[in-house]
Amino acid sequence: MVENLSTIDFNQVYSEYANGLLYIAFSYTHDRRWAEDIVQETFIKAFKKIDTIEDTKKVGAWLSIITARTAIDFLRSEKRNRWITVDAAQMEPIMNHKKNGMDTEEMAGIRFLQEDVGRSMESLSKEFQEVLTLKVNYDLKENEIARLLGLKSTTVKTRIYRARKQLKQVFAKKETVLDLY
Repeated sequence: MVENLSTIDFNQVYSEYANGLLYIAFSYTHDRRWAEDIVQETFIKAFKKIDTIEDTKKVGAWLSIITARTAIDFLRSEKRNRWITVDAAQMEPIMNHKKNGMDTEEMAGIRFLQEDVGRSMESLSKEFQEVLTLKVNYDLKENEIARLLGLKSTTVKTRIYRARKQLKQVFAKKETVLDLY
């Protein structure tokens, strides 16, 4: 621990880093209001965990990581909350139309596969989940992910590779279980 934790002036930290954190949050959300909310949440989390800072020179990197993870959590939450229930009468026009040449059964199969992948990703470590989510769901390049998470590009590539490998193993196990039935 740094002996001078009391020397951290949160107002100064806010004025120094808020715009950079806003940029990070916006790069995830593409919405300024959400990005501002994420930055506020970042500073609340940081203030609560100020005693965990071991090196005051790394406050910027620490805040950047908190911002990126908060943005990812926010997007996951928004994705879950976006689904609303509708009754059969509302679904009828949608279900009777083909979308991009796919019938309803094909679209449902793709949706179930996406949900299965999402559930399977939950079995991965948080580090693997982060990089794979940013790569797959948000189509970010490895160097963009590295910059956002404060990692080396090679670390991101390795995590993506290992995450995909673990997902393949999860699906292979599921397939083996299904073959038993």
